[in-house]
Amino acid sequence: MNSKSALIVGAGSGLSASLARLMLGAGLNVALAARSPQKLAEFTHATGARAFNCDVAKRDEVEKLFGDLDAAKLTPDVVVYNPSYRVRGPLVDLDPAEVEKTLAITAFGGFLVAQQAVKRMLPKGEGALLFTGASASVKGYAQSAPFAMGKFALRGLAQSLARELSPQGIHVAHFVIDGGIRSARRPEPADRPDSLLDPDAIAQSYWQVLQQPRSAWSHEVELRPWVEKF
Repeated sequence: MNSKSALIVGAGSGLSASLARLMLGAGLNVALAARSPQKLAEFTHATGARAFNCDVAKRDEVEKLFGDLDAAKLTPDVVVYNPSYRVRGPLVDLDPAEVEKTLAITAFGGFLVAQQAVKRMLPKGEGALLFTGASASVKGYAQSAPFAMGKFALRGLAQSLARELSPQGIHVAHFVIDGGIRSARRPEPADRPDSLLDPDAIAQSYWQVLQQPRSAWSHEVELRPWVEKF
């Protein structure tokens, strides 16, 4: 696949920024979508990436996003879906509105973005959709039912799309990020080196999947630190 443009949805300073830097370095045009793109102003100014406003849980905003990408000649060959929302607590105490928001951002938004992307990929017979999952994609933790529901749903979407779209030339992969991701707000303990996932290392794994020949595609990859229990 000769990728020219990439869209990273749910852009922030962690994994999304690492992916953007890697893809820009490889010569791709990169667009970032977030509910607050102004927070990305410094990053986009430094890298040349374009930022777009989008609430992924709203159909009209997702449709507008892809229309704006088309107009800017940034129709993506690669789409990475990173957004998620989490609410925790005992089942009987959960606010249904917050649960609904969790499902809308974590899973329904993935469907909306994938639908718009695939409409543009199918005529070309190629493209890639990468979905970011979590430990909760395969294991529902106590007092974390909404997040498990959302991530299970996103994984189900990825599995279904992989079976439907692979024969049509579109590579669909789901990544189970099983562990905490290192960041400025979440520094690594000095006595436990490499105990948190390095976002640049995660990005490298995404990129390696994108480079796979279609005779040997991965559709699910698990990533965790070497000391993580699972």
